[in-house]
Amino acid sequence: MANKTSVIAIFDIGKTNKKLFLFDEQYKIVLEKSTQFDETKDEDGDNCEDLDLLNSWVTKTFEEVLSLPDFAIKALNFSTYGASFVHLNADGEAIAPLYNYLKTYPENLKKQFYDTYDGEQKFSQISASPVLGNLNSGMVLYRLKYEKPELYAKIKYSLHLPQYLNFLFTGNYYSDITSIGCHTNLWDFTKNTYHRWVHEEGVDEKLAPIFPSNQVQQQSIGEHELQVGVGLHDSSAALIPYLASFTEPFILLSTGTWCISLNPFNHIPLSAEELQYDCLSYMHYEGKPVKASRLFAGYEHEQQTKRLASHFNLANDYYKTVKCNDELLQALRESQLHGDDDHLREAKRPPLQESLFGSRDLTVFSNYEEAYHQLIIDIVAQQLIATELVLNNSPVKKLFVDGGFGKNEIFMKLLAMAFPTLEVYAASVAQATSLGAALSIHKYWTAKALPENLIELKHYQL
Repeated sequence: MANKTSVIAIFDIGKTNKKLFLFDEQYKIVLEKSTQFDETKDEDGDNCEDLDLLNSWVTKTFEEVLSLPDFAIKALNFSTYGASFVHLNADGEAIAPLYNYLKTYPENLKKQFYDTYDGEQKFSQISASPVLGNLNSGMVLYRLKYEKPELYAKIKYSLHLPQYLNFLFTGNYYSDITSIGCHTNLWDFTKNTYHRWVHEEGVDEKLAPIFPSNQVQQQSIGEHELQVGVGLHDSSAALIPYLASFTEPFILLSTGTWCISLNPFNHIPLSAEELQYDCLSYMHYEGKPVKASRLFAGYEHEQQTKRLASHFNLANDYYKTVKCNDELLQALRESQLHGDDDHLREAKRPPLQESLFGSRDLTVFSNYEEAYHQLIIDIVAQQLIATELVLNNSPVKKLFVDGGFGKNEIFMKLLAMAFPTLEVYAASVAQATSLGAALSIHKYWTAKALPENLIELKHYQL
């Protein structure tokens, strides 16, 4: 044991990539395993996570790393995408698909729900959740109660995905506040408890007890004694390294499939207008609300680069070869194709909608590079609107961008232009969501102090 490196294991489960990281006591990644696998179909023919494949990969991968001779795994935690329940019966078996959060929600049930509970606007303000259908994960339980009562009756507990992974290793049924507090319709942010509908509909009986996100369960796995966290929603986890590293007010733009602007320093209650433009509140792992706005920009980037690749007869990932061309950017920004930033601020498009690029005629672009620069210009125009919603006169001076777009020079330069009063940084963090999940239970697995310089910053200026 003396020669083994003490590590914490973190499962980071995204919609596309499934990863396991081992971090040492300096929070350096010493091992990474990853996979992707195809989705399956639910009973309606809609795509959804293949729970059997996920279970198999998670358990087998952990068995592999647990047996590695160079590492002593001291702790385990989880970070996954949110808005997704796994429904378990009394025997701990999954008895329903892990429904896709983009699955269409029945209009009649949605109307029934909001008519019963104060209407869309008032309910959304109380729950800090825009009306998002299946993305409001509590609505999945409401739907099952009314559409599939026999199935609903068999549910012992519905666990959000991070807590389901915890269950796989501990056998314990728990909920956590970061999963409950991410646009689920479950939480009353004005009373800091479950919304009254959860009790009136009996849904509270299907929700496991809340376990603190910054505490652990001690668990024996084979011959190993591990400290196991309850798991966190990925957007909440991604914020933790920044809160640990910076005290001056900031906004974090966490980019991936969703680009989420998180402002822990905006404490003004959500307004009707903010909700209209898809603002919401996440719950910090210590139970504090964090105002946020969401933009489906990573998904749009994926779809539009496929469209560009098809049009110009190039590989889908050709965009990775495109270098930032300042002269081209300037020309496009001044051209009639785009318009100036003041015009963009006036021509608001709801942040959940795609940018202008989806309706652009690709034949007007002379080559892929020109079209790709325009795509990023259009995405940043939407990002400007989304991020300004949570900026909202708060004392923020810095904007940190992590994830894929933080590595995109075109995106970062345009963002610096869009926010001239802020210091804009590309933040390089070793897997922010995974690192956040590790930091949340730091004191339980290592006696060493948090290292400095967890985050590398690159400043972008006009």
